[in-house]
Amino acid sequence: MALLSRTFMASMLVSFMLVQYFTEAADHQFEMMGVNEALSPQPPTIDCRVACEGRCKLSKRPHLCKRACGSCCHKCSCVPPGTSGNYESCPCYFNLKTPRQTRKCP
Repeated sequence: MALLSRTFMASMLVSFMLVQYFTEAADHQFEMMGVNEALSPQPPTIDCRVACEGRCKLSKRPHLCKRACGSCCHKCSCVPPGTSGNYESCPCYFNLKTPRQTRKCP
């Protein structure tokens, strides 16, 4: 009976040590991931007002264009260059749709 009790206690001790080891290893891995993410550069911020003014300067309805462009810019953090087209440079901007499934962004 004493042998069974000692075996049980030894197995519990080994199990506890393994759990402790793997927990510390996982914590270390998450700390390393946090350090790498902190060192990565932040995406550039865009001034949506200026970008949309340039995009909408030739529009027949500039206020409507700027409002739509501004909401798209805030969601996508980009505006295609030029006054029309060039959607390949900002696919998020191109893919936003209205409830009627028409393109939202000018």
